[in-house]
Amino acid sequence: MQFTPTQQHAMAWTALAALAALVLWLLGPVLMPFVVASVLAYALSPLVQTAQRACAGRLPRLVAVVLVEVVFLLLLVALFTLLVPILAHELPRMRDQLPVLVERLQTEVVPWLRAKGIHVALDSANLKALVLQLFNTSFDDGFKQALTSLRIGGSVALAVVGNLVLIPVVLFYLLLDWKRFVRHVEALVPVPARAAYDSFVTECDDVLGQYLRGQLSVMALLAVYYSLALWAFGLELALPIGVFTGLAVFVPYIGFGFGLVLALLASVLQFAPSEALVVVAVVYGAGQLIESFVLTPRLVGERIGLHPLHVIFALMAFGQLFGFVGVLVALPVSAVLLVAIRRLRAQYQASALYRGV
Repeated sequence: MQFTPTQQHAMAWTALAALAALVLWLLGPVLMPFVVASVLAYALSPLVQTAQRACAGRLPRLVAVVLVEVVFLLLLVALFTLLVPILAHELPRMRDQLPVLVERLQTEVVPWLRAKGIHVALDSANLKALVLQLFNTSFDDGFKQALTSLRIGGSVALAVVGNLVLIPVVLFYLLLDWKRFVRHVEALVPVPARAAYDSFVTECDDVLGQYLRGQLSVMALLAVYYSLALWAFGLELALPIGVFTGLAVFVPYIGFGFGLVLALLASVLQFAPSEALVVVAVVYGAGQLIESFVLTPRLVGERIGLHPLHVIFALMAFGQLFGFVGVLVALPVSAVLLVAIRRLRAQYQASALYRGV
């Protein structure tokens, strides 16, 4: 059976994509900082070029890269510093109110569960003692326990710290030499396939740009929604928790879950348990529905041509195959695959096999 040059090119690119996926799966832990840095470099490279153009080309690329990366890292630090007022405000309150909550569990929740046929044995005295011991632990004792934990899980801790240090370093070099890396990749493309490659890359750039703009719009709208909704219910920490939840949804499910836990903790310590559950259920339940069925499909999914079911499947499939990194890159990679599938479908429909000639 003879294959046309177009079919041969399609098969070659499919084989390369399969090989890349296999390498990513086998070397996932090692490649994680490089994959994350590459995605960030692709997103931040236009900002470097914009900074240089704003200075009429007089700004060296090295300086532009440093400025862009520093601003980006400061934004990440600012996101995590939103946790500081939450912890500083809630930890003293937890020390005072958790024993009261344990007592409420014993006197209100346990009898209600037993009436429903669910038998729960709760030793409130031991729980209150454990809570007081936890919050009365001195800083020195806590520091010693942290060191012990690091020694026990030293390899995991070292890997996490190593990735946190390595990602900014790799990102710096990728941004600095991004054009050269792109030229090296383009040089590997056969001359007859240059036109098709340029067209494919241009379409991918357009789709991914729309994805990034759509994702930023979703994050901003959700930050406003969660802040206003929690403030409307009278939560004292509505602003930091709402902004953190909205921005953290960039990491699907994990960011939302972390924001949900923070809001539940703050609500339980401020309101009665039943009222706190209602507040969090209403605000975060509505927020999840708005994000899943309105914002993400319309601002992200529709912009890159992905159906909501495709978005959900992509997140689950990439997460299963590649873990946390897979969740991060699921939608951008799906957008690129969508462009490739569109082109393959067009070639197939134009072929003699499809037309029955």
